[in-house]
Amino acid sequence: MLAAALAVAGCHNSMNSVQNAQQVGQRTMISDQRVISDTGLARKVGVVGINTVTTPGGFLKVQAELLNQTGSLQTFNYRFEWFDLNGMQISDSASAAVAAEINGGESKFISAVAPTEAAKDFRLKLILGK
Repeated sequence: MLAAALAVAGCHNSMNSVQNAQQVGQRTMISDQRVISDTGLARKVGVVGINTVTTPGGFLKVQAELLNQTGSLQTFNYRFEWFDLNGMQISDSASAAVAAEINGGESKFISAVAPTEAAKDFRLKLILGK
């Protein structure tokens, strides 16, 4: 029995683990004030961070991580608005509000891709659902 315990201990000590120094899929989260939320929702669902990237086609892609700070299911609507290099809003008839929900204590990612390459900035609107 002692020999078996020493053999297990010996195997454990000789085990090597390898991990990349640069984690795959690391997010570059940024603090962002381009999020507008109504006061009812802001007390319940908060923005953890915003991640942006330009797609290979030159379109701006935005991903927001939201966190439900309550213990119950929250329903909300969200909408991304897009702006050009000069800060002028880009008309996007296809950008309707999207209904979503998030379970209590959980996080959720929402994302959108700009409707045109001219979009260089965005605003995210969050509205409490009914």
